[in-house]
Amino acid sequence: MNKNKNIIHDQKHLTLSDRTFIEQELCQGSTFKYIGDTLQKDPTTISKEIKKHRKEVLGKYYSGNCRTCKWWDDCTIKAGDPETSNCDRGKYCTRMCRRCFNSHPELFCTLYVPITCQTLTKAPYVCNGCDLEKKCRITHYLYKANEAQRQYEKQLVKSREGINMSLEELQELNELISPLVLKGQPLSHIFAVHADEIPVCRRTLYNYFDQSVFKARNIDLPRRVRYKKRKKRSEPRKNNIQQTYRNRRTYVDFEKYTAAFPELGVVEMDTVKGTRASGKCLLTLLFRSCSFMLIILLPDCTQNSVVNAINDLCDTIGIRTFKKYFPIILTDNGSEFKNPWDIEKSESGTQRCKVFYCDPYVSNQKGRLEKNHEYIRYIIPKGKSMYKFTQEDINLMASHINSTARDSLNGATPFDLAELLIDKKIPLLTGQHKVSPDSVMLKPVLLENNVKERAAKKE
Repeated sequence: MNKNKNIIHDQKHLTLSDRTFIEQELCQGSTFKYIGDTLQKDPTTISKEIKKHRKEVLGKYYSGNCRTCKWWDDCTIKAGDPETSNCDRGKYCTRMCRRCFNSHPELFCTLYVPITCQTLTKAPYVCNGCDLEKKCRITHYLYKANEAQRQYEKQLVKSREGINMSLEELQELNELISPLVLKGQPLSHIFAVHADEIPVCRRTLYNYFDQSVFKARNIDLPRRVRYKKRKKRSEPRKNNIQQTYRNRRTYVDFEKYTAAFPELGVVEMDTVKGTRASGKCLLTLLFRSCSFMLIILLPDCTQNSVVNAINDLCDTIGIRTFKKYFPIILTDNGSEFKNPWDIEKSESGTQRCKVFYCDPYVSNQKGRLEKNHEYIRYIIPKGKSMYKFTQEDINLMASHINSTARDSLNGATPFDLAELLIDKKIPLLTGQHKVSPDSVMLKPVLLENNVKERAAKKE
């Protein structure tokens, strides 16, 4: 240890520049104390660094070769001479000392004593700076900064592998995480609700899932499934056909209108189909301000069904509330939405909203609603028919979806923001209720159980 207690040593790890300095100073013959004082390290730190990361370099001759013998210069024994050597391979053999030393030690010279270098048994423990290093006949050691840095980085990564938790702590975390994940809850929701109970960050938790240390697996995390990346178009496709329903309702018109009336809220509208065949589908309406989503079950995906659903919603919450919270509706160019005149006006002919359309093939213009459709697909997978479902089932699904915490909302749920930003009677009148965080389920079994219970009651 350094006896000078007035020197404050740096406790940080050695860097590549530090190791380069050590290599240069070893070539100059500097002491560990001088190197340590310059780098603000203890001399023992320098000693351990050199002995740990020094590299073995084979000498000019293999171990066991006569030229590595201590008596080589004064030796009178000749290979193949029966009077002075045990070897009978002939005096011109050049392989006896290289190959036979390990396979036939009884044939090797009994007077052989390997050369030892005292430099390797005491400081500096390496041959840096030795004038005979390039001509050295025996195995020696060198300290190379680049090689030492590579070994250090490899060891650093290896030391941080594995799970830094006891079996009891891991089991406790498993009992908390796995049941919630098996309910279909995303990790963003789990972290928002149980952040104080989870002792690791989200990235570490994903690593634990990769290592399969939990009862739940990666397959139980819907967003871990990788979809093929879609090709992005630099410009929207242009259609030369003039479509009357889009007159003054294009996305450019939408941007101008919202810029002129920034106080008006925007509702994104779309449909979700179960199968390609005609049948029941879902009409989704999402408030941009809070990501709260209304889901209405339609008997079919037609213009009349959409208009009737909007009329029923308007009647349920009242024309005044509808005009206040649905002033602007942004939708896509699906055939079911190509009757904006009846959507914008009530059955009595009163103007109640403005309808605008996204550009063709640019669904990201209402990306928030498209993203929210993922939650519907967790519960109703694509290709599954909806003929068994009722509006009561859909309201239950919407309640669980709107009770899921989101990263985009800073850990809050759409229900939390809806209580602040929209009329409280809208969720109530549309049949939705807030679900406790740990009861949220985003799996098909949510609706399957409801359907079974309804069938059992009928029996």
